[in-house]
Amino acid sequence: MTDPKTEILTRIRAALRPAPAVPAIPRAYHRAGTQPTTGAIDRFCERAAEYRATVHRTTPAGLTTTIAAALGDAARVGVPAGFPPLGREVVEDEQLSVEQLDRLDAVVTGSALAIAETGTIILDGGPRSGRRALTLVPDHHVCIVDAAAIVPAVPDAIARLARDGRPLTFVSGPSATSDIELDRVEGVHGPRRLDIVVVS
Repeated sequence: MTDPKTEILTRIRAALRPAPAVPAIPRAYHRAGTQPTTGAIDRFCERAAEYRATVHRTTPAGLTTTIAAALGDAARVGVPAGFPPLGREVVEDEQLSVEQLDRLDAVVTGSALAIAETGTIILDGGPRSGRRALTLVPDHHVCIVDAAAIVPAVPDAIARLARDGRPLTFVSGPSATSDIELDRVEGVHGPRRLDIVVVS
């Protein structure tokens, strides 16, 4: 009769043996969506608004004025380090602490891509998007989306995203959650307000 310790160790050794080889399963992932490119900008604006984001459309010449209107009376506005001038005093994110980020009235960033089918903006942690904390801690996010960076569907976005290890954040409207009674609460996991400025 074996003692319990020996029996347990024997079973562990048996479980740790090399697993049998599993044949590779071919995966035919979609590399492009089936949505048309025509009308993608309008579709994106409609879907983003359905998620309770406030959508502004402007030209490069009107960008500064549109951002100023979206910011309203926000006094302390954060931007990623090295962000293009906004025509107002800003706080550049040089690794601001969570407490410093929380004291910002709003943040303005760019984006990597946007998806028309889902009304989603994608932030990639690059120079335009800024680091993830910058866009999640402040209560108001103004995000600039270049119309040329709006793709029809999710597969189109995945095919175009850089795979360089930076974190990707997919944003569809202001942060929102619901409790067990389905009462919607905004601002729990990110900004309570989201303004999207589409530049074309």
